[in-house]
Amino acid sequence: MARIDPSLWMVLAIVLPLASAILSYVLSRAARWIGVATALVMTIPVAGLAHSVWHTGVLSHKIGGWGAPLGIELAADGLSVLMLTLSTIVCGVGSVYAFAYFAPQSQAAKKQGQRFWPLWMLLWGGLNALFLSADLFNLYVTLEVVGLAAVPLVAVAGDKALTAAMRYLMVSLLGSLCYLLGVGIVYLYLGTLHLPTLALVAGDSPAVGSALALMSAGLLMKMAVFPLHFWLPPAHANAPAPVSAVLSAVVVKAGFYLLLRLWFGGLAAAPAAGVAQALGWLGAAAILWGSLNALRAQRFKMLIAYSTVAQLGYLMLVFPLTVRENGAMAAWGGALYFMLAHACAKASVFFSAGAALRAFGGDGLEQLRGTATRLPLATFAFATAAVSLIGLPPSGGFMAKWMLIQASLASGQWWWTLVIVGGGLLAAGYIFRFFSTLFAYVPEPPAKTPVPGLMEWSALGLAFLSILLGLTAAVPIKLIRIGAPFAGPLWIGG
Repeated sequence: MARIDPSLWMVLAIVLPLASAILSYVLSRAARWIGVATALVMTIPVAGLAHSVWHTGVLSHKIGGWGAPLGIELAADGLSVLMLTLSTIVCGVGSVYAFAYFAPQSQAAKKQGQRFWPLWMLLWGGLNALFLSADLFNLYVTLEVVGLAAVPLVAVAGDKALTAAMRYLMVSLLGSLCYLLGVGIVYLYLGTLHLPTLALVAGDSPAVGSALALMSAGLLMKMAVFPLHFWLPPAHANAPAPVSAVLSAVVVKAGFYLLLRLWFGGLAAAPAAGVAQALGWLGAAAILWGSLNALRAQRFKMLIAYSTVAQLGYLMLVFPLTVRENGAMAAWGGALYFMLAHACAKASVFFSAGAALRAFGGDGLEQLRGTATRLPLATFAFATAAVSLIGLPPSGGFMAKWMLIQASLASGQWWWTLVIVGGGLLAAGYIFRFFSTLFAYVPEPPAKTPVPGLMEWSALGLAFLSILLGLTAAVPIKLIRIGAPFAGPLWIGG
């Protein structure tokens, strides 16, 4: 049997969702079925690419046979495959969830679904193209595709979501402008945008530093890192549930993915100590500010949105924790594992919130008092995902935080351990606050509108996966090592 060229998997991972976007627009009546079929088929190229990278290592493909600097080159390493897997899981399960969420029960729901599916597939294809692109300009193009699909997806819900989507659009365009200015400076001074080549020729110069600062600022806006997070809570809280899930689980992490590419192997071998500490303290501030606002939130989806602001702060700790050689690989692995575990848990929680919104007509905390007995499956899904969000064993969230704590202690930066543990305690505070609402006794529980089983089971499936990641870490850990910029143990002393 002939061996399939790994480059085919890379191309299919991009082309399939883009083709589905066109089909779901042209054949709008069959869009739901096209979306679910795409979710099933997409597992094949992603699994094939993961298998190839697992056994072969870093792969590249020159489209049309034209390589850099004239052609477009795709590349896949452990980080790329991890992000492709993340998008496939969240967008795939999200497609199943959306199949029920946008069921054409009314004319309004039918219109929302017709707008949703082409944009959803375009977003999926843009994310996959971003994770496989190997030069700064194509990364910009794919970043724009993601932004221009994500903004109207937020607006699909109408009403308050329109204002939130407009704010998101303005921030997204400003972030893109900063990034593009940085790309222009890089090309002007270095004459190439190919990431592997830039790693060899960038050096340390004011021009490169300015470009890196501009691009990083733009990506921090898109990633909604404190204090540039103001657009995220209203956008994520007012968007349709499947859109909120993919925004929190994958889209904002695309910015972090690009930061990793720029700072660890693109324009810098590693961030300078002062810059790294500053980025780390932005993360610490995000954990504190996001958690405090989640503690005060009066809506379920707003609570989850502010939780995303807080959880993104943990990712920024990778910068200070990799400055010193001791513990650098553990910090790298902890940050990437956190992305994966957080994506599954946060998508599950947003799916649970969507089920509650459908059942009770709103997501105000007072409105949801005593609903645990009326919506047990969604409540159980939320409780299971919360284990990972807090960072309790044996979840994937615990594994990620444990690696970050080990890196903190091994590098002699013990104060980051306090940040990580403190963030977990604050997460427990706002999650248990919501639990007390769900399980509160009320004489007459609120009336319940029937919720499609697919919505609740989708939430539960991702919640279980967030726990399973803590029990089966061998495969993700090996992928994390392939093409990593550091060497050494992921577990200190192991």
